[in-house]
Amino acid sequence: MKKIIASTILVATAAAGSAVLVAAPASADVERRGTCAGATYELNVDRERGGYEVDADIENARASSRWTVAVRHNGKVAVSRTLEADDEGELDLDTFRRNTRGKDTFRLTVTPAGGGACSVKVSVA
Repeated sequence: MKKIIASTILVATAAAGSAVLVAAPASADVERRGTCAGATYELNVDRERGGYEVDADIENARASSRWTVAVRHNGKVAVSRTLEADDEGELDLDTFRRNTRGKDTFRLTVTPAGGGACSVKVSVA
């Protein structure tokens, strides 16, 4: 009976430990979405190599429409470009940012030509 209890505890402990190992990396990725001028925009921040891989995507924009896409890191412009949507209405802007001391805050601002700006913010510790 003691062997069965010990085996059950060992299996439960191993299962719990592996669940923690599997779940931990997923918590490092943060994603926020919004809509602007009929399109969907998304900001993804993933921990990578001592910093953050920052991806800004726009989908369902009008083909060939022009958008200004800007990513700010802790209030400072990291990258800003005017892009044209492809035939499928998609745009993409990526950058890598070093981790800074304390909380890192990223803001994506998308502005369609002739329209108003839309933005979303992500904070990671």
